[in-house]
Amino acid sequence: RLAASVLKCGQRKIWLDPNEMTEISQANSRQNIRKLVKSGLIFKKPQASHSRFRIREHAAAKRLGRHSGFGKRKGTAEARMPTSLLWMRHMRVLRNLLRRYREQNKIDRHMYHNLYLRSKGGSFKSKRVLMEHIHKVKAENARTTELKNQADAHRQRNKAARERRAERISAKRDALLNTE
Repeated sequence: RLAASVLKCGQRKIWLDPNEMTEISQANSRQNIRKLVKSGLIFKKPQASHSRFRIREHAAAKRLGRHSGFGKRKGTAEARMPTSLLWMRHMRVLRNLLRRYREQNKIDRHMYHNLYLRSKGGSFKSKRVLMEHIHKVKAENARTTELKNQADAHRQRNKAARERRAERISAKRDALLNTE
């Protein structure tokens, strides 16, 4: 007990030399104990190690998906991975994509707003689906503008032809009237 007090540790950490028990039992003061410690008849046992080997092995197995069956689960599925958290991640991915596309001028602000609201409504289950939809809409818009341009050109050609025909007819009429 005295040795433990001197060495500032618990009694179970003290080692007493079994061959020198008589000499150790004579020691009745702190000074005597310190002398015995110096001579090596009493010393403090080393700290026992607390190995993390098993913990590391277990963690490595968990990373591979082991030890996660029904018997190992305490919380509900919602508590273990909240659906609100999954939804937030999902929305952030889609919204970041939309923002990036708008900044790169791949989509205009009207299309951005429309797609933003649709993604909020859950129309797109993943980033890939949203990208495919954007490409499809852009292709459709390009096609409609192309068709519109073609129709305008056609209308313009027909108008010019009609005007030329009207001029020809009026010229013929004038020629007929002038000959009479």
